[in-house]
Amino acid sequence: MERRNWIRMVAAAALAAGLAPGAMAQQRDKVTLLLNWYVYSEHAPFFIGKAKGLYEAEGIDLDIQEGRGSAVSIQAVAANSATFGYVDVPTMIKAATKGAPVKAVGVALQVSPMAAMGFSEKNIKTPQDIVGKTVAMTPGDSMSQIWPLFLKKTGLQEGQYKVVSGDAQTKLNAVINGQADLLLGYVMDQNIKVQDATKKPVTVIRFADYGVTLVSSGIVAHKDTLASKPDLVKRFMRATTKAFEETEKAPEAAIDAMLAANSKAGQRDTLIVGIKLTTPLYHSAETKSQRPLRASMKDINESLDLLVQYGGLEAASRGKAEDWVTNDFLPQ
Repeated sequence: MERRNWIRMVAAAALAAGLAPGAMAQQRDKVTLLLNWYVYSEHAPFFIGKAKGLYEAEGIDLDIQEGRGSAVSIQAVAANSATFGYVDVPTMIKAATKGAPVKAVGVALQVSPMAAMGFSEKNIKTPQDIVGKTVAMTPGDSMSQIWPLFLKKTGLQEGQYKVVSGDAQTKLNAVINGQADLLLGYVMDQNIKVQDATKKPVTVIRFADYGVTLVSSGIVAHKDTLASKPDLVKRFMRATTKAFEETEKAPEAAIDAMLAANSKAGQRDTLIVGIKLTTPLYHSAETKSQRPLRASMKDINESLDLLVQYGGLEAASRGKAEDWVTNDFLPQ
């Protein structure tokens, strides 16, 4: 009897507050995740996490929004226009040293997927082959931010090549239509799209093969969010960790979930190839026994050293790995 009376009292209180019966149990925190780019295979974990109810189980109503480059998404998180951003972590570090109040709470791609790529028929196989060529890139995206580091590591100079600027589709079109010899992209995305569109083989020059051993994409949040809503961040990262694990186990299902939410993300077969090229990047040699998103501070420190040596980061602003990345909000 006492339990029934208590339930009636709770229901009455909910109705008095203007809530429908059961609404209190259904209320969830609204969270906006701003991606680094248009939806493609790398983003599949968030969609399978949402489709499987992993975020809902953590009391989160997740809204996934497309981005227009890491730098832009970082600015949005810094302005509290998005709760979380999925962005290039080195680009975030450079922004944070200049005052952006953001920090990474998980590193998804712990080996860099960045590359310069073009048709194999052009015989551009090494960085020195880029001399005299035209490169398509997007100002403000993660590749353009790290490109100067690649140049310094390989001894290239800015005046040795031409640039065509544009968004994601413009870069692809520039290479496909012969307006550019190469584009800057990810090994699990743009090269596959170019091959699909033209049926021509593409040669990839990976930044990682020339000493750019940087961590890559990760999840960032505003420092105020970390301080004022730590439980929300932990719940989000718990769900996201499970989502990345689901993607490792069932990459096809992750792509299907993404296409169900956004049918324009690409061709299923192409996206499956892309995600299968992505999941090996979830772990570095330092983190191969860890759950996804848990970063090695050794890896972060090596990335900081590279940014200081070649990437325009002032030595006085370097700080420690823990200044820019934390594992504190991740599940064990």
